[in-house]
Amino acid sequence: MARHFQGLTDPGLVRAVNQDHFYVDEPEGRFFIVADGMGGHAGGQEASQIATKQIQSHLHDFWDTEVASDDLLKEALYRANQAILEDQTNNPERGDMGTTVVVLMFRNGQPWCAHIGDSRLYLLRKSNLQQLTADHTWVGMALQAGEISLDEAKTHPWRHVLSQCLGRKDIYQMDIQTLEIQPGDRLLLCSDGLTEEVGDDTIGSCLFSSLSCEDIAVELIEEAKRGGGSDNITVIIINED
Repeated sequence: MARHFQGLTDPGLVRAVNQDHFYVDEPEGRFFIVADGMGGHAGGQEASQIATKQIQSHLHDFWDTEVASDDLLKEALYRANQAILEDQTNNPERGDMGTTVVVLMFRNGQPWCAHIGDSRLYLLRKSNLQQLTADHTWVGMALQAGEISLDEAKTHPWRHVLSQCLGRKDIYQMDIQTLEIQPGDRLLLCSDGLTEEVGDDTIGSCLFSSLSCEDIAVELIEEAKRGGGSDNITVIIINED
């Protein structure tokens, strides 16, 4: 399958600083990363940048080794977490910084996803949009436990309270899964600056359009701005032909 992709980030309309970072493995398209930082302007920016750099560096360095793909992803995220913890120690003013992260990887003919936090991976197949990641938030846990409805989750005041992120000593929740990708599928990695402002119906319509990956990325960010643009917005679009 041929793979086309485009990443784009924007500070939005409210935040003065963009605390998101992303990485696309050009030109090979082997893996993709979106990280959404938190912990003040400097802290969030630093945490997401550290995570993105550490993960891409580890995947590059060990790509052609015998390490199993799930272990490769797990170690990449652990190393990113350790690097953030070390930076917290060296810079106490950033002691509460952290970041979410979502990684999509294509290795040895098998797609993989790893994520911590509430940055998401979506799959559009034909006209059907599916969220492939479960948010590591208080609301996400309550939704999975059947304690609240999907409609309640969308507007719950605790929907941004993370249950897990990088930058914490106790990494107890790291979701790693294999994926089934078919020709014609489109994938979206994004920070919650998109999903807070743009509903799944609109996301699905944009991905289902005949636009290029580049134009879809621009359109999704513009949709988030039209919705208020209250947070930084980052998207990566991948098309499997």
